[in-house]
Amino acid sequence: MKKVLRIVGLVLGSLLGILLVAGVILYLMGNARLNKVYDFPASNITVPEDAASIEYGKHRAETLCQGCHGADLSGIEQWFNAGPLGTIDSANLTAGEGGIGSDFTTEDYVRAIRHGIARDGRPIFMPAVIATSYLSDEDLGAIIAYLKTVPPVDHTTNGKQFTPLAKIMLAAGVLGPLPVETVSHELHVEAPEKAVSAEYGEYLVNTNDCRVCHGSELNGGPFPDPTITKISPNLTHGGELGFWAEADFINTIRTGTTPSGHQLDPEFMPWKDYAKFYDEELKAIWLYLQSLPELPQYTE
Repeated sequence: MKKVLRIVGLVLGSLLGILLVAGVILYLMGNARLNKVYDFPASNITVPEDAASIEYGKHRAETLCQGCHGADLSGIEQWFNAGPLGTIDSANLTAGEGGIGSDFTTEDYVRAIRHGIARDGRPIFMPAVIATSYLSDEDLGAIIAYLKTVPPVDHTTNGKQFTPLAKIMLAAGVLGPLPVETVSHELHVEAPEKAVSAEYGEYLVNTNDCRVCHGSELNGGPFPDPTITKISPNLTHGGELGFWAEADFINTIRTGTTPSGHQLDPEFMPWKDYAKFYDEELKAIWLYLQSLPELPQYTE
C-alpha cells in the first residue's frame, strides 16, 4: 500500500512540476509579448490649425474618445478591472500633471491611435485601436489638433497593471491578440466623401468601435472585456433592427430607448457618446446597416 501511495505521490509531484514549468514558460511568453518593441515609419500626418478643423476634431473626440478617457479626457481609474487578471487605467490625454499632452508629439499620437503602441514602441492595451486604425489622415489630424487644445487636468493614472495570471492567459491565447498584433498598420488612410451614404456610414461604423462589441459582421458577439458575459445584439436585418425605420434608429441613439421601450445600458452601449453624432452621420450609419445581409444572432 505504501508503495502505491509513493507512486501516486511521485506521479502527482511530476504533474505539478510540469504544470509549474509550463506556467513559468507561458508567463515569460506573455511578458515578452507585452514588452515587444515595434517600429513603424513616420506618417507625417498634417495637423491643421484652423478653427473649423479643431471643432471637427472635438466632435470626433466626443463620440470616440470620451467614453474611455472621460468627459474631460483626463483618464478613468480602473477603466478595466478584471479582478485576478489586473486593472487598466485609461490615459490622461491632457497636458495636466500625469497627462501625456504636455510632451506628446504628433507621431506619438499616431503610434497610439493608429498602431496601438506607446512612445517606446511597446504595446498598449487599448481595444479601440482596432477601430481608430481606420481613421483617415484628415480625421486623425483633426483629433490630434483638438487634443492639443484641451484644457489641462491634473490626474495621474497607473496605466496597465497585469497580474502573472493575465500574462499566462495572454500567452495561452485566452485573451486574444493585442491590438498591435491585429491592425493593418497602414501609414496613410483615406475616408469616403462625407455624405449621407452607405459608404460613409461604413467608415463611421469602422472607426467608432461598433465591430469591437457587435462582432466583425455586426450580428452580435462577445464584449472585448472577458469579465462581461453578455452578448451584444444583432445590427443586421436578422435582429430587432430589421423591424425599425430610420427615425426609430436615430431616436434610439438620441434617447437610449428602443422602439419597444427597452432602455440601453450605457455601461455596455455608449449611446450617450453616439448621441452626439450629427443627424447626417446617423443617417449614413443607418444606410450602411440597411445594406448589410441578413444574418442570425451570434449566440456562442
